[in-house]
Amino acid sequence: MTALSVFAPAKINLFLAITGRRQDGYHELVSVTAPVEFGDTLRVEAARDFSLACDDATVPVDETNLVLKAARAFRAATGWGGGARFTLEKRIPLGAGLGGGSSDAAAALRALNALAGEPLASAKLAEVAAQVGSDCALFFAGGPAVMRGRGERVEPLAEEAAARLRGRRVLIFKPGFGVSTAWAYARMAAKPETYLPLAGAEARLAAWRDDARVPASALLFNNMEPVVFAKYLALPVLLEQLRAKFGLTARMSGSGSACFALLGDADGGDEKIPAIRAAIRGAWGESASAIETRLG
Repeated sequence: MTALSVFAPAKINLFLAITGRRQDGYHELVSVTAPVEFGDTLRVEAARDFSLACDDATVPVDETNLVLKAARAFRAATGWGGGARFTLEKRIPLGAGLGGGSSDAAAALRALNALAGEPLASAKLAEVAAQVGSDCALFFAGGPAVMRGRGERVEPLAEEAAARLRGRRVLIFKPGFGVSTAWAYARMAAKPETYLPLAGAEARLAAWRDDARVPASALLFNNMEPVVFAKYLALPVLLEQLRAKFGLTARMSGSGSACFALLGDADGGDEKIPAIRAAIRGAWGESASAIETRLG
């Protein structure tokens, strides 16, 4: 095998509780994430060394990119002497809270493992991914998952609970601006009252996970919203409009700026989608995007 193409899905945080700051500067969290059927494509060809090209000029293609960081980490973990030419078709927007860079890094690790003859099992690849970035390991879970720690501790959501999410229609929408993850976490650190204690986070998660009668919409939570919404007022204004006019319960994914709403027969059937899209453009302008997809 000398060339292959790997899909790198976006993710959304259906449940995100930041529980406190660690001594190493990272934050502790409890989060339920799910990949979606929308994302980037990473094409990989065997080469003498590692290089990266991208069809989006705003994406850095130097050593700061997580794809190349993942490649270096793979070489260090395996001793593999080969290289790869990466070509990234970028569809996941930057500064969105959709895990695009982390997913691209996970895709790179999968591709390199295939090119090298599968020297690492999936669990070991996930360990390498966790060293590259806090969100990278979740893309090896294969579906809805629970993240803990700084994001490196990942376990698939129990099948009974995952089945209540997998395949659900979701609308992901983003304004023309992004939100810096580092800025959002710094704002939370400056306002420790915004943290949700670990026991409370686990209790909220368990209340949904352990009762099949509780709808998926009851899981939705993100305690990063208050600090982000305080600066980016366009986000809460639109979310309230969508709730009042269409009955949609929308949340921000990760540190934003992308938001999402689960769709169903009672809260956003096909006939409503054009009106919802129009409301998003009316609030956020023509630079806003809205993508209908499904949870993986």
